[in-house]
Amino acid sequence: MTTPAVTYGLRDEIATIEMVRPETLNALSLQLVKELTAAIRKAVADGARVAILKGRGRAFCSGGDLREMRSMWEREGRIEAFLEEPLRALHEMIASINEAPIPFIAAVNGVCAGAGTNLALACDIVIASEDAEFSEGFVKIGLSPDCGGTYFLPRIVGEKLAAELLMTGDAVTAERAEQIGLINYVVPPAELGQRAEEFARKLASRPMGALSRIKRMLRASGENDLRKQLDLEHECQLESGRSRDFREGVAAFAEKRKPLFLDRA
Repeated sequence: MTTPAVTYGLRDEIATIEMVRPETLNALSLQLVKELTAAIRKAVADGARVAILKGRGRAFCSGGDLREMRSMWEREGRIEAFLEEPLRALHEMIASINEAPIPFIAAVNGVCAGAGTNLALACDIVIASEDAEFSEGFVKIGLSPDCGGTYFLPRIVGEKLAAELLMTGDAVTAERAEQIGLINYVVPPAELGQRAEEFARKLASRPMGALSRIKRMLRASGENDLRKQLDLEHECQLESGRSRDFREGVAAFAEKRKPLFLDRA
């Protein structure tokens, strides 16, 4: 029987997805990628209001599994073999997070490299422990970036810093990553799980429909001009205005109580 590469749990409408290949620093084997994609979709199907993504052991994710990559090209006689089906699977995994109607929180510890960094950046919120390091190390082994690095980085830190990180492949500390806006928060290692869960509970208390529309608008904002974005905001606001959650929010405000949002995205 194959040992699972990913664990999944759902409690209080919060999904927790953990990569469990600590002996490889959670390197992205094809098995892990397929299981991770399935878990991401299961979180949505199960009605989770938010999902936490984390890695077991000394790393969040060390990037693509180079041992599996080497084995595949030796078996098939083509060095680019791993960059065909497995890379398509990796990209489907990244897209599944970006397109999910619920927020994803990456809880990053230790090593976060290459595709692992871009996996974290695909999430909506990134909380890192003080011992975390982020790198876009593709160039150091002669590869160009994948898994959305050239999409996420310029939007998050700007073109100049993105060029530096991608072209050098140098690692940045969690403190530096927070300073340049690459991540949201840095916390002591012992507090990482707790802080991620606290943030997840905060998001889970927000209206799912509104959160889903925020994700949709943020994805579109990089491509739209102002008028197109205003039109999209109008469309989304009309959808929000027709929701039970909006009526509940107004009622709670008038009654000076905490709102209870129950609608699904």
